[in-house]
Amino acid sequence: MNKKSIVGTGIALIATAALASVTTLSVASKANTDTDIITMKGDTLTVSEFYDAVKTNTAAQQVLLEQVISTVFENKFGDKVSDKEVQEAYDKSATQYGENFAQALASAGLTEKTYRSQIRTNKLVEYAVAQAAEKELTDEAYQAAYKAYTPEVTAQIIKLDDEAKAKEVLEKAKADGADFGQLAKDNSTDEATKGDGGTVKFDSTSKEIPTQLQEAIFGLEEGKVADSVVTVVNPTTYATSYYVVKLNTKTAKSDKFEDYKDKLKEVILSQKKSDATFITSVVSKYLQEANVKVKDEAFQSILSQYISSDKTTSSSSK
Repeated sequence: MNKKSIVGTGIALIATAALASVTTLSVASKANTDTDIITMKGDTLTVSEFYDAVKTNTAAQQVLLEQVISTVFENKFGDKVSDKEVQEAYDKSATQYGENFAQALASAGLTEKTYRSQIRTNKLVEYAVAQAAEKELTDEAYQAAYKAYTPEVTAQIIKLDDEAKAKEVLEKAKADGADFGQLAKDNSTDEATKGDGGTVKFDSTSKEIPTQLQEAIFGLEEGKVADSVVTVVNPTTYATSYYVVKLNTKTAKSDKFEDYKDKLKEVILSQKKSDATFITSVVSKYLQEANVKVKDEAFQSILSQYISSDKTTSSSSK
């Protein structure tokens, strides 16, 4: 959940309020555009005046885009996402944030209700993307995934937080007769592996072993220790760790991709589901199928990433 500054949150809340009330009132009926929403001594503020003032706000335009996507995907896939799924995702976030959850919602310009709505929309889009990804399971896709796939290896790792210390351990690990397992037990900061001498088993589909570590290990010969320390930066915490690694055994790779079809299927689907370009293409497809048209010139650009401008416009005569 992205946190914003107090100023940013204020803008988001104004935008949400504007589009939740003003857009509905003004677009639904021309007769309502002169409805007073604020009165004061000697003056009033009407729906249309407020709408005109807020519609060029970037945050307001983002909210409208989200409303469009939510409406289209709700109409198309509404029965594919249950309230239970939404609640489970909501509860998971609440548990992760603990006592800071309410503050996190407020900082992101969300309420419990709007956050649940956001979760539901995300899950609707995820469902559509998953369905589209299934259609990408072609022989060509399997062959490409097979080419990049490395079967299971058994290796040993020693994780350290200090680069100088890691270099010292590497020197000891490369010495004749070195006991790599004992070095791991004595020096590794990885509590999950140090007790077993740093032993790990994984293939190239592993999510637990960082990519840099995988590549370093896959490139080794059996029984060899890497010549240099492997540096890994955690993408979430940005903490840097240093690894001394050794490859023990490799599993021979079959000549037939069919032998790994289940694993390769997971790889292909996972890649598609995390591919921003693919996700955009799926959203674009359903917006076009819904024949979404932008009637107000101020909002012409909000769908530009999904639909070409000539398909989003509609003349007043239509």
